[in-house]
Amino acid sequence: MGTFTQLLDQQSWQQRKNNIYACDEDDVLIALTNAKSGKRLSLKNFQALISPAAEPYLEHMARLSQQLTQQRFGKTIVMYVPLYLSNMCSKICTYCGFSMENKIRRTTLDMTQLVAEAKAIKKLGFDHILLVTGESERKVGMAYFEQALSVLRQYFSHISMEVQPLSTKDYQQLKDWGVESILVYQETYHRDKYAKYHLKGRKSDFDFRLATPERVGEAGINKVGIGCLLGLEDWRSDAFHVAMQLEFLEQKFWKMKFSLSFPRLRPCEGGAEVNSPISERQLVQLICAYRLFNNQVELSLSTRESAVFRDNMLSLGITTMSAGSKTQPGGYASDNDSLEQFSIDDTRSVADVAAMIKAKGFEVIWKDWQPGLTEMVDR
Repeated sequence: MGTFTQLLDQQSWQQRKNNIYACDEDDVLIALTNAKSGKRLSLKNFQALISPAAEPYLEHMARLSQQLTQQRFGKTIVMYVPLYLSNMCSKICTYCGFSMENKIRRTTLDMTQLVAEAKAIKKLGFDHILLVTGESERKVGMAYFEQALSVLRQYFSHISMEVQPLSTKDYQQLKDWGVESILVYQETYHRDKYAKYHLKGRKSDFDFRLATPERVGEAGINKVGIGCLLGLEDWRSDAFHVAMQLEFLEQKFWKMKFSLSFPRLRPCEGGAEVNSPISERQLVQLICAYRLFNNQVELSLSTRESAVFRDNMLSLGITTMSAGSKTQPGGYASDNDSLEQFSIDDTRSVADVAAMIKAKGFEVIWKDWQPGLTEMVDR
């Protein structure tokens, strides 16, 4: 069935953007009717639900999103926490606090520091961690990952990674070392504008990054997470391309699980201008649209968003949340804010977030997936 790059190049960004903004009330009503009747929505339906024409129907979308989420996932929320291994980076990205041109103190956790971080996180109750690094193949590459994973497997049953894009062979090795899922965000799907934000390093290769989820699938990793950085370019157009890629990946790698995240640009060292602001109301629209489009996909909301917003979104489509997040290496054991990648908004403790979830009648799930269960199911 070819590659997603080939599919993307069949139509221009501007053509797809025009299609979204041309949607009218009738298009929205057709999409909502299909969703209510249980039909699988098309990309045309999805573009109607993220269009300006759908904004008056937000309450209707939210009700349907809540119903579909609870039918599929029940009243559960999976909890995870990001563990930053390093802020070393050999790339220049205009929106990232770790960009190599920013004059910040750089560090990479050694194994002693990593053990301290793991113990501090474990005390908070987590059994699911997301490993994050700056993109530095020389300082934080496969040799380092092998060491780190051998340590962390002793503490956590589920490990996800959000690091520089790798080869299929490297992803196969990560799978052997215990990695269950990979997160990789395209940031923006606007090919020409992508170069404006990624000025140096391997990340400036649009096509290599775009094909990363396919290499993850070819490696046989259990789950891949995709998304865009909301605010870089027209958020509706980028969100539509995420849906396109999700549909493509589900067809090509039908055994895999998938997740979507909704990172909005946050303040950071040398931060980029927000070219396409997305309000909280519009973010609700987007999250609900994704749920109506796909009732199986996991939807994750991080501490980038405010406590009030996250509390209100709990029952409207979200299935996974972080809590107590630190966006700098060593943040859990030493709490050094000077190294952070970006500032978070929801600063509540893990215990407070868990208590909020339970107070709303949801069960907190601390472990995403037990290694080995996939093989048992396949047999």
